[in-house]
Amino acid sequence: MIEGVSRRTLAGSSGTYNVRATELAVDRGRLKSINATVIFLDDTQHCFKLDKRAKGQVLLEAVFQHLELIEKEYFGLQFTENGLTPSAANTDILRWLNPQKSIKNQMRGGFFYFRVKFYVSDPSKLQEEYTRYHLYLQLRKDILNGKLFVSPSTACLLASYMVQSELGDYHPEEHKPGYLSGMVLIPGQTEQLENQIFELHKLHKGQSPADAEFNFLDHAKRLDMYGVDLHKAKDSSDKELDIGVTCNGLVVFQNNIRINTLSWAKIVKISFKRRHFFVQLRREMSEDYDTVLGFNMMTYRSSKNLWKTCVEHHSFFRLNQPICQSNNRGFRRLFPAPFLLGSRFSYSGRTEIQTIEESRISQPRPHRTFLRFKSKFSSKQTVNNNTENKNSKSISKSIGPRGSHDNKIKSFEKEPRPAWGPTSDDEGGFISSVVRLSSSSSGTGLPATGRSMTNYVDDDMSSSIYDIPAYDTESSLGGENNVVCIHMNADKQGRFGFNVRGGSDLGLPIVVSRVVPNTSAYKAQPKLCEGDQVLMINGQEVSEMAHDDVVNLIRAARDLEHDGKLVLTVQQKGNEDDDCLKEKEEEPLFQYIPESPPSIMSSDPLIQSILLLGDGLASGSLLTQFEQLYRHKPETPMDAARTTQNIHKNRYRDIAPYDSTRFILKDQENDYINANHVNMEIPGSGIINRYIATQGPLQTTIGDFWQMVLESRSTLIVMVTALVEKGRQKCAKYWPPVNESLEINSNISIKTVSEETDTSNIIVYRQIELTDIAKEETRSVTQLQYSLWPDHGVPDDSDRLLNLVEAVRKERIGVVEPVVIHCSAGIGRTGVIILLETALCLLEAGQPVYPLEIVRQMRDQRAMMVQTSNQYKFVCSCIHYAFTQGIVKPLPEYSQQ
Repeated sequence: MIEGVSRRTLAGSSGTYNVRATELAVDRGRLKSINATVIFLDDTQHCFKLDKRAKGQVLLEAVFQHLELIEKEYFGLQFTENGLTPSAANTDILRWLNPQKSIKNQMRGGFFYFRVKFYVSDPSKLQEEYTRYHLYLQLRKDILNGKLFVSPSTACLLASYMVQSELGDYHPEEHKPGYLSGMVLIPGQTEQLENQIFELHKLHKGQSPADAEFNFLDHAKRLDMYGVDLHKAKDSSDKELDIGVTCNGLVVFQNNIRINTLSWAKIVKISFKRRHFFVQLRREMSEDYDTVLGFNMMTYRSSKNLWKTCVEHHSFFRLNQPICQSNNRGFRRLFPAPFLLGSRFSYSGRTEIQTIEESRISQPRPHRTFLRFKSKFSSKQTVNNNTENKNSKSISKSIGPRGSHDNKIKSFEKEPRPAWGPTSDDEGGFISSVVRLSSSSSGTGLPATGRSMTNYVDDDMSSSIYDIPAYDTESSLGGENNVVCIHMNADKQGRFGFNVRGGSDLGLPIVVSRVVPNTSAYKAQPKLCEGDQVLMINGQEVSEMAHDDVVNLIRAARDLEHDGKLVLTVQQKGNEDDDCLKEKEEEPLFQYIPESPPSIMSSDPLIQSILLLGDGLASGSLLTQFEQLYRHKPETPMDAARTTQNIHKNRYRDIAPYDSTRFILKDQENDYINANHVNMEIPGSGIINRYIATQGPLQTTIGDFWQMVLESRSTLIVMVTALVEKGRQKCAKYWPPVNESLEINSNISIKTVSEETDTSNIIVYRQIELTDIAKEETRSVTQLQYSLWPDHGVPDDSDRLLNLVEAVRKERIGVVEPVVIHCSAGIGRTGVIILLETALCLLEAGQPVYPLEIVRQMRDQRAMMVQTSNQYKFVCSCIHYAFTQGIVKPLPEYSQQ
């Protein structure tokens, strides 16, 4: 040991190494980084090491790169405010990672959860099978954790597609009894449900994993709660509500029943202040005031979270491009940040239109393979099975040798097959139209244009308003004259991968109604899209051709003469306005026929129709057919409703009567009222049920309403609405209090004689005396009011609606005059009552019941009858329930004819 060595002695040394400083530098480097663990949809997880100053966008890009995900705009990362694992009980504390903010400030426990943020309205818009696979995984989780409610029959159908995806085709020698008992597929899984899944699994023979998952998504997208992001709230009377944010707008639920629907086109402004969330609605023509709906949220944070979710969903689904903060530079120069109140949050990602446009012009990447997630196994399985399942979850770029069953979980991108029916394409070049038809309302899958401007207002601010313009008419997806030629070749089966609708025999242009991903039509440059209008086929004009001729012309392109080549000259579709009355061209109707053994199908047409109805309810095809039906009869004018003197008599600007069937007032100078004759004939019975479907009277049209009742000699009025719903007037009170009289237009007098409620306290009966003062004639009019039915919603249960219709039928016994029936608009709830009564009459007459055909007959007489798919689904379930439970049976007098 050397002591007393001077510092100068060591000053010239060249081998100095500062141990302490080096260790401190390493520690400082370690402190400058953070670890973020991301848990993926297949329950795998990966730890990402990031700079502690990194923003959320850095982590998002790292996750997308790790997954090799291209269509990434639909996904995001969630975390919980308190760092706990998310569950059904604490969804209110889930937050989305903000790409513009520091990751460190958003970390709660270091765990993030990869989730679907924007549920695509139609999964066929997703170009890559890998993207659809992640959506499939998300929906599986939503079903298992109870976020996405499904009926037992639908749950079994979806589960059967899961089994097909994981295990492949059913083989008796391989899939022994109880082979599903260890797989966790649906909530409340029982042996009885497993048997139903087993029977359905056998029907999916030949479907690849991609096919099964596509069909799973095709059914899941029709579920009522698909893509609904729920937020807990309370109304002014402290009743618990759920506010759902969707691609189409906001929906409000109470006790799991939808009580209100607010589309983005109806909303002018959304705002929040502390725990209060506000929605300002567009003023209707009949209103001279603004309607603002207020909700009480659980906390300030949940209120702001709902506001942000609304901003993001509106921006993603409704805008051509996001409104960036940079657009407000001039405003912010005048008002620097310290003087601005409220949040400056805005959506910064790409919109759905930008995403779809990029997928149209991008070159398809080489086919990839990946391993699929296997279902969680219950405790019934052995440890070895659990271990194998755990090891099989990872996603990899390539697949090595894994045993004899690898062919059942490998996936190569290819055309998905239909959910039902033979695997071959019977229509030669066209997609089977049994189930997977796209709704025309989605068109290219792009959201429709709203006419109004929507503003986002944040906490305590009047100056920071986000003006969101309607869609640009010069969309990037093609203008009015965007005519292109598209070349494609038939595949080995002679298919091009698209369907068309319309024809001169239908009075409609030829329009592409369906394009299957990864087919020749889909991969063509430019790409063929749903909604494109076909002008020429292989140089031959088709504007004057019938539908069948167009189909045969396309099939002929497969012949040797054309070498399987097809050249379409199309006018690419631009965006549409969903707030106007312009009718969308629809595909010809089809009947859905399940593949049931001949022994099951009865020769009785009525029994066959009920079997089809039940199968359509279970499979979801029922709603597909309904969505394909035109909303109003093509080329049917509504000119009287549009005149200057009449337009103010319409409660809603977009609901008007046909000129051909409208009720014409005879004893008044102005003969207009928003009402149509609707006559429904019951074949085989000689019965014609006559109705006058009308809107709920305005304060200014009460006189017209009673004049109509007087002239039609009607003795029964059915009112299917409350006077006020959710703070908005749905109908003016057009009758006086009991024992009081009201004189109208000096020629009509009405008096309410009595008012009583039935034993169930649901239906209110009013007896009204209607007097023609000039003729001194008085007759009795019965009014039935059912007010426990929310606008755009459905009643609580089938029995209540059946009881209401039964009451209507009792009152009309022996009456040949029309029944006046109205709700608020005179189309939704009004249409449901007419549809259900018509169906019950058909059941009694022993006639087959096809609800879609009944709706078609109704819409031929008044536009948009049965307004929503939820209403249609509910009334169809009522019809099925009434027959299968023996509530309504064929009457003997008709069976003897």
